[in-house]
Amino acid sequence: MNGTLYLENTIKLAQYYKKLGNSTLEQLTEDDIHWTPGPTSNSIAIIVKHLWGNMLSRWTNFMTEDGEKTWRQRDEEFEDDIQNMDELMSKWEEGWTCFLKALKSLRTEDMDHVIYIRNEGHSVADAIQRQMAHYPMHIGQMIYIAKLLKGDDWQTLSIPKGQSQAYNEKKFSEEKEDRHFTDQV
Repeated sequence: MNGTLYLENTIKLAQYYKKLGNSTLEQLTEDDIHWTPGPTSNSIAIIVKHLWGNMLSRWTNFMTEDGEKTWRQRDEEFEDDIQNMDELMSKWEEGWTCFLKALKSLRTEDMDHVIYIRNEGHSVADAIQRQMAHYPMHIGQMIYIAKLLKGDDWQTLSIPKGQSQAYNEKKFSEEKEDRHFTDQV
């Protein structure tokens, strides 16, 4: 895969995971965002706050400054002090805006440039891969918590149970086409 295609696909994939998070958050109440399955677990509010802190730290001036900024207070990201859904959504959007803006600013020739996270060198491509493993992991946690909370009221974000065959029949009835899997999501 060439660098341009890699960047385009990475941006689409990031937008896809943001959309999964958006679709999850839309189904929740303010009480829901603070629920935890146990005393050592994180609420959705904490997960969003952590994603926000990580995204701002990693992607602000990422080509010229270490990705672990001196102003980041990582331990505070794990305190559930989000006041309401508006504050949660503000942090969510601010983090994703920073990340996506950074991705969209990249050029193919930037992929081998070395950046640092806690003084550890990463190519830009490696740093992207690192975060594209980290962020979806947390989105999956958010989805799982929301599914636990909503039970039968959960609106699925993928193929509904028992509908795989119908979904596949529809997909295989379409013409073959070179497209990104997120194009129809």
